[in-house]
Amino acid sequence: MAYLMIHFWPGGTEDQYRTTLAEVHPGGELPPGQLQHVAGPTDGGFLISVTWDSKASADAFVSGTLMPAMPVDGGLTGHPEERTAEVVNSQAA
Repeated sequence: MAYLMIHFWPGGTEDQYRTTLAEVHPGGELPPGQLQHVAGPTDGGFLISVTWDSKASADAFVSGTLMPAMPVDGGLTGHPEERTAEVVNSQAA
């Protein structure tokens, strides 16, 4: 079942996001199991929404790639506010 992760980085900036993304998504490619990656600035910080093919793929990325890389010099710092959910509906234009 698809799995949704949403992270809000309070005080995060686009430059910090792009620096972090370059480290954890080398070559601009999505990691295995990541179906969609959407991000943008919002009031008070930076918001990232990612859809995975499964919770197992999300967990593997977080524990095997993201957390070992953090903190990225010049990247997002601290801990994001996180929400997750098993996807029950996904639509695209």
